[in-house]
Amino acid sequence: MPTTADVYEYWQAESCGTSHAASRAGTAQYYNEIEAARYRLEPFITSFAQFGRWRGREVLELGVGAGTDFVNFARAGARLHGVDLTASAVDHARHRLALEGLDAELAVANGESLPFDDAAFDLVYSWGVIHHAEHPPRVLREIRRVTKPDGEVRAMLYGRHSWVGYGLWARHALLAGHPGRSLSQVIASHMESPGTRAYTRNELRLMFEAAGFDRVELTGFPTPYDRRVAGPVARLVRLDWFLGVVAR
Repeated sequence: MPTTADVYEYWQAESCGTSHAASRAGTAQYYNEIEAARYRLEPFITSFAQFGRWRGREVLELGVGAGTDFVNFARAGARLHGVDLTASAVDHARHRLALEGLDAELAVANGESLPFDDAAFDLVYSWGVIHHAEHPPRVLREIRRVTKPDGEVRAMLYGRHSWVGYGLWARHALLAGHPGRSLSQVIASHMESPGTRAYTRNELRLMFEAAGFDRVELTGFPTPYDRRVAGPVARLVRLDWFLGVVAR
């Protein structure tokens, strides 16, 4: 299996979301383009994250990427901390905060070993990050450790039995003459950083429960990525690539 170093190398080269901007890197317009594209493609993020709900409360974002959701928590007045495996992502988030005169704490850190005290956060938020870790169950145990007893986790992870997953399998297994390759093998080899995982709903529930969460709620989000594979059928037969988890 690919290592944390492999994942670091991939995301250090290009932070998540930065490919959507055409303006000069680091400018306000550059970040505006990243933000506009993110919420156009994934408009359900705002209702899932509930940015305004966390004003004055302790929030950690695990995997800040290009910093879009992170600055929205800051704009909403959260007492905000953020970590990312890569220095490039942390630099993006710091620069965005400076451009808007916002304040938050940021650090380069591996989610498998978070630099925070036990029970420190009302919310731990992570969108599309945990499935890239070398050991996702370790990340969830760390998240549970730093979440307050009455706090919650809001995370998105990839769904294996999805239109995106089946599209990748058709292209890289069936049409490539290797129909014996599993969905998991194809996703690990051909979706973003090396070793990317995707889960069934039951696997996610069991993994969060094993990490110590008593209540786990799952929601699928219909994405344009699914519709690119299945067209209008994706609206009729829901096989969601994005699975949202709220854990308490």
